Amino acid sequence: MDNKDPRYWHSRGYLPHFDQDGFTQFVTFRLADSVPQLVLDRWHTELKSGEISDAGVRRRIEYYLDQNYGESWLRAPAIANILQETLLKWDGERYRLISWVIMPNHGHILLSPFEGHRVSDIMHSIKSFTAHFANDLLKRKGRFWAKEYFDRYIRDQRHFANTLAYIENNPVKAKLCKLPCEWPYSSAYFK
Repeated sequence: MDNKDPRYWHSRGYLPHFDQDGFTQFVTFRLADSVPQLVLDRWHTELKSGEISDAGVRRRIEYYLDQNYGESWLRAPAIANILQETLLKWDGERYRLISWVIMPNHGHILLSPFEGHRVSDIMHSIKSFTAHFANDLLKRKGRFWAKEYFDRYIRDQRHFANTLAYIENNPVKAKLCKLPCEWPYSSAYFK
């Protein structure tokens, strides 16, 4: 497996995505209003000019997301539950779901796509289905999820362990609970 082969890299905006069979992926996806567009535009300009790196943008967005900016529609149990049920529905069919957490304005998943299932298609299905449900429930129209998502392929066992710990501890870091097992919209809750 070659993680440098350009055939497996693509972009739908300003973020590069890697999509090749056999790689476990850490994916962060967020609500459309979770980071103000002016802030994203400034970071995009800084990224293009070389002032910050892709990793720097990811760190800034992760920090911003943990401040629970925006409407935070995922606080609504009905919406968080449908997202969690959707993630679990395709576990074993399209991917192996290793870990997940649903935060008030974003989510993280660690998964291994099955052969023939691209991360981009998986994310499109998850986001499309849940956006329709949430918009109907909220009696609203418009973009629910941000177009982009962040994905990182897992490089080694240490990266895997760190990513798993990050996902499960995200609600604690964001001061939503004291222990990972207390957050009902996460894999840690079911352990």
